[in-house]
Amino acid sequence: MKQITIGIDGMMCSMCEAHINDAIRQNFHVKKVNADRKKKHAVIIADQDITEAQLHAVIDPTGYTMTSYTVEPYKKKGLFGF
Repeated sequence: MKQITIGIDGMMCSMCEAHINDAIRQNFHVKKVNADRKKKHAVIIADQDITEAQLHAVIDPTGYTMTSYTVEPYKKKGLFGF
């Protein structure tokens, strides 16, 4: 599993976060997505690789600006995620 973090500029409210979350969910099969306007990023957990170009193609038409892209292996956190 992969954890993809994308920087997003232009989110101002919770509806902006929901708009980003919905756009990602409608275009990719993801386990989890969480946009955060205060941190100016969205974190995506997915089984499949999602390229920077694919994300730009989904985010750019929404009116928000994708500013960064990082991918790392997903490390489960929590009580039993040693």
